[in-house]
Amino acid sequence: MNIAAAKAVANIVKSTLGPRGMDKMLVNPLGDVTITNDGATILHDMSIEHPTAKMLVEVAKSLESSAGDGTTSAVVFTGALLEKAEGLIERGVHPTVVVKGYKLAAEKAVEILDSLAVTAGEGDRELLIKTASTSITGKASEKYNRLIAELCVDAVLAIHEEGKADLKHIILTKDIGGLVEETEFVEGVVIDKVALDKNFLLRIANPNIALIDAPMETEKTANKAKLQISNVSDIENFVKQEDAALFEMADYIIRAGANAVFCSKGMDDKIAAYLQSRGIYATRRVKNDDMQHLADATGGRPVRNIKELTEKELGHAGLLEQDRDGDQGKTYLRDCKGAKSVSIVLRGGTEHVVDNLERAIDDALRVVKCVVEDGKVVAGGGASEMAVALSLRSYASSIGGREQMAITAFAEALEEIPRTIARNAGLDAIDTILNLRAKHAENKNAGLNILTGAAEDMLEKGIVDPLRVKVNSIKAGSETAAMVLRVDSMLRAQSSSMQDVRPEHMASTYDGMSAPALNMRR
Repeated sequence: MNIAAAKAVANIVKSTLGPRGMDKMLVNPLGDVTITNDGATILHDMSIEHPTAKMLVEVAKSLESSAGDGTTSAVVFTGALLEKAEGLIERGVHPTVVVKGYKLAAEKAVEILDSLAVTAGEGDRELLIKTASTSITGKASEKYNRLIAELCVDAVLAIHEEGKADLKHIILTKDIGGLVEETEFVEGVVIDKVALDKNFLLRIANPNIALIDAPMETEKTANKAKLQISNVSDIENFVKQEDAALFEMADYIIRAGANAVFCSKGMDDKIAAYLQSRGIYATRRVKNDDMQHLADATGGRPVRNIKELTEKELGHAGLLEQDRDGDQGKTYLRDCKGAKSVSIVLRGGTEHVVDNLERAIDDALRVVKCVVEDGKVVAGGGASEMAVALSLRSYASSIGGREQMAITAFAEALEEIPRTIARNAGLDAIDTILNLRAKHAENKNAGLNILTGAAEDMLEKGIVDPLRVKVNSIKAGSETAAMVLRVDSMLRAQSSSMQDVRPEHMASTYDGMSAPALNMRR
């Protein structure tokens, strides 16, 4: 039953594998529709109850976070491993023997993959673009494949430091209504705010940016007080004093030399008008995350006391630009030299197009990160799986006992990847595998060209995957299969919250209510 559940999940996503894979339509209880062929998204959004099936979902989630790609391959591979194991068990091979054989095969497979890897790195921009392009293929329009890949590579290279790339410093911003080809990389930050004055300048060259993390308005006291006014002049004096306090705040901005102000709290309209009449961009209630991105991108330091603002705290950019429609719009800070945060603005005609683009870019960013950090890639298009499978067959003959059968089964399961890619492309799966095996006798980088159906050198074609993606896929698949095979029955457990309760640890009342009586027998 456990093997059947895992195989069922694998079969659901199998048709999405490869550049010619099909899409799935996911409909939630509210009627919202998501159309995607991203394995992690499909499994995450599906309603799955079987415990074993949920294990495969966790595999997909883990791979998505660690490598960004290879989720569908890992699930298909896991399903194939369990299918092969089922056949071995029916022939009398004990599950623990299969598990041991799979463990040996996985360890050897990682060694083989490492020997097949080609060195890459941050300096090889073209290879990074090819890696991103391979990840995007089938997830977004092929017409814009190169454009999107270049944006992703530029973004990762802009924020990486000492061989590490933290993707939280790349902000994806959606702009629904444009064209996909207008999607752009911004060496800086984009926020969903515009100047408070509708008629303010749309562009400021070389802005000096003040980041204020404090209210720029009259401070409200905790105690209520009444002011007794006996004549009109008292009212005028009171208003003048209040305005003087407000304009004093604005003068700190002016004296510091800022010509753009981003405030995370409230800003009085009088201050905004005072600043903007002097050519200073002003906006308020900027999100905390955006304030941090502004600081990372411009080099500015948010100040909590406006009196502490000096020229040293100001950030800098090459250009401040507004794209506004009435009171709504976005502000772009471009050409921020040495920016630690950068942005990619996603554009498309509909929300569905932009959402699909976001998933594709997210995967591409993660695979580029893998290559920048690890510096190794392998041939894609099923080439690395075929090379490992053929080597494992030779390795199996050197292993005695029934573990040899499990290693051979492991190799057959790996071949399910190129077989599925071929099947989804409308090619004959049997002929494809036979052609690949023959081609690998002379070229270990031979993979499937889905356009011609021929076995060709994937490195020459620029179809490459990060080594980490392949290694993690094999490790996750073999470990998950081993866990499933070790389970011989499924039992209903008591609630985890009740397992370790002792009478001496229990309160007699809960907020004045009597504690429930528990049967503590074991």
